[in-house]
Amino acid sequence: MVLTTQKSGEMSVRVPSLGLGCAPLGNLYSALTDVEAELLLESAWGNGIRFFDTAPLYGFGLSESRLGKFLAAKSRSDYHVSTKVGRRLVGNAGWHPQREFFVEAAPFEPVFDYSYDGVMASVQESLERLQLSHIDCLLLHDIGQATHGADHTAIFDEAMSGGLQAMLELRAKGTVKAIGIGVNEWQVCDEAMSHADWDYFLLAGRYTLLEQEPLNGFFQRSRARGIQVIMGGVFNSGILATGLSAQAKYDYGTVPTSLGDQVRAIEELCNKYKILLPAAALQFPIAHPDVVSIVVGLSSPNEIEACLQNSKTPIDPRFWQDLKQNGLLSQEAPTPKSALIGAHHEN
Repeated sequence: MVLTTQKSGEMSVRVPSLGLGCAPLGNLYSALTDVEAELLLESAWGNGIRFFDTAPLYGFGLSESRLGKFLAAKSRSDYHVSTKVGRRLVGNAGWHPQREFFVEAAPFEPVFDYSYDGVMASVQESLERLQLSHIDCLLLHDIGQATHGADHTAIFDEAMSGGLQAMLELRAKGTVKAIGIGVNEWQVCDEAMSHADWDYFLLAGRYTLLEQEPLNGFFQRSRARGIQVIMGGVFNSGILATGLSAQAKYDYGTVPTSLGDQVRAIEELCNKYKILLPAAALQFPIAHPDVVSIVVGLSSPNEIEACLQNSKTPIDPRFWQDLKQNGLLSQEAPTPKSALIGAHHEN
């Protein structure tokens, strides 16, 4: 049996400690053929991964469709799927800004819609693409000040009224088993805490080797409300996987100079202790007792094999101490005592 983390708390949906982020199935940055997508999913499944996180945004429905086709042959009780609401897909085969991220994506354009009707319609469309009768976890996608700027207040108010009401009704009916928020901003999770009995927050890129702001009390506040935290973006969109290569990305864009210096310093310590940077990036966030799972976007069987190997690589405890002593890691950050990541939970 694969080693798993054992976290506290009773949930109607208890996700495995390692999930596959399915944005690459939607051709994020580079196109996968249908055959390559199937091989990716077969490798994930064969290596014990049973948690899949997707969204209508990813390839404008392509990720959900590919995942649904693969899972159709599997027993529904054997896996968990999370998907998202907050965007509707409208027909558009032409160019639009999101096509810079999703190559050769389906002929649609994602349009923000956090209304009651929009969420209800989005879920129905996702169920059809996924070929499912229910969704394990439904996440409100990409709300927040950094995402919506001056429109944040109006969008947040709509999401916390109409959109949230739809999510609560769907959970009550069993169409979704758990509800949450999937964002890149911990601040909007804080803002939303008092609006609903959320099950999960999926926070991408904000608790990593490069950033630990949620240690400001966010974890404690989530715990006090019984909200489980999943971490995505553990490589900060790539730089903690590739290091300072020419292709390195941070938050889906170029790498700021100050962060580049920080990564270089972390890489030097990795070399000192003869470990790979991605191994440290994978093992750090799951060491926090309030993080129940990490979701990692992988695009090939080789990347899956490397991820699982890195998740189990022993790391000298002095490495984490050196990071803290050199100001590269918060003193408050819990650090791994051993490799903690497993593909699925004992039930």
